[in-house]
Amino acid sequence: MPFEVTQKNLEAPASSGASLLAVRLWPYSSLTPTGFVWAMGLFFGLIAIPVLSLVGSLVLWGILPFALGVGGLLWYALKRSWRDRTIEEIFELTADTARLSRRDPSGATRDWEANPYWVRVELHPKDGPVEDYLTLEGGPRAVEIGAFLTPEERRDLREVLMDALGAARAVR
Repeated sequence: MPFEVTQKNLEAPASSGASLLAVRLWPYSSLTPTGFVWAMGLFFGLIAIPVLSLVGSLVLWGILPFALGVGGLLWYALKRSWRDRTIEEIFELTADTARLSRRDPSGATRDWEANPYWVRVELHPKDGPVEDYLTLEGGPRAVEIGAFLTPEERRDLREVLMDALGAARAVR
């Protein structure tokens, strides 16, 4: 599952400043480095079969740029997909603060912070860019969380966050 509860201590005293919950989220990735090598090798091996039969003819020079172009596009798409899997979101909850940090593929970090007493976890079944769109509301702005997760994972994450926020409100 592409989210992991790294710390769950819902019984922490309010004055300790201890983390009540820490959740790490990341996109699912099925392509390993070995899989990338196999995919590219298989593509170039299969594209070489018809291209090698054209060696010595003028038709080769008409087809070769397109074959290499498709290979380059496949390389770029797989590398871009691989780079996009470096997204990481970390949600941390203490009795005083709810904090969400997101690290983008470019390396830039975006942070959101709010008082947990006012934070609402909203699940938008139809209103959003993805099914069961999950947002945190109550800080300076509403932020999405786990947009790269499946709808079932977002529903599970919603339950985890709501339980933790309920416990944070009870600790106060």
